[in-house]
Amino acid sequence: MSSLLLLTNALQPSAEVLPALGLLLHQVRVAPAEGSALVDTPSADVILVDGRRDLPQIRSLCQLLRSTGVSAPLILVVTEGGLAAVTAEWGIDDVLLDTAGPAEVEARLRLAMGRQQHAAVDDSPMEIRNGDLSVDEATYSAKLKGRVLDLTFKEFELLKYLAQHPGRVFTRAQLLQEVWGYDYFGGTRTVDVHVRRLRAKLGVEHEQLIGTVRNVGYRFVVPAQGEKSERAAAGQPAEEPVEQPVGSRHEA
Repeated sequence: MSSLLLLTNALQPSAEVLPALGLLLHQVRVAPAEGSALVDTPSADVILVDGRRDLPQIRSLCQLLRSTGVSAPLILVVTEGGLAAVTAEWGIDDVLLDTAGPAEVEARLRLAMGRQQHAAVDDSPMEIRNGDLSVDEATYSAKLKGRVLDLTFKEFELLKYLAQHPGRVFTRAQLLQEVWGYDYFGGTRTVDVHVRRLRAKLGVEHEQLIGTVRNVGYRFVVPAQGEKSERAAAGQPAEEPVEQPVGSRHEA
């Protein structure tokens, strides 16, 4: 059972605005069709707006609700004649005829809530995991075997970008564009400096995570199992991969 908020100025029960609601088990609260009604009204899973009358005023209300950052799906209830006035500029998520049957209303509600949930997941910061490395976008932190790395903002952004595309080779110019932006006037030497600092902070055991493809650029490398521990035990620094043949390069 979902919580629905019906915004309407009609002096009728909700089942009169959208009769199918009377046959469904959702909890329906009714409030005036005004933006201020949301201030004192508990949050709802879906907001229904009665647009059967006074379309210009209801259009302004829908736009106001959308501009204030309402997170719940916004569904407009209209008559068949009112459909001709509805456009994308209204800012609604879906539209329902007031004559819609309970099966259709239930399906539209379910789809609207599903889209909203998927959008929330897609917009949430991700945690990138590659081997012993984890990069958390939400906290702007990176950990290696549980140890927090002390990174500057650009070092974090560079490590995150490379870790998001394991194995893919980026030129210095591409990294400069993606991490520093189009308006950065420094040279590509900046990338080399930040890579060197990153490797130092990763430590001898893990500095090979950022591999060099000579004369091309850099890539994020996930070492084979046991490779890093053998190298660390021998006290050897990370090797730079030998230059790859032109046909095997993966330039973006």
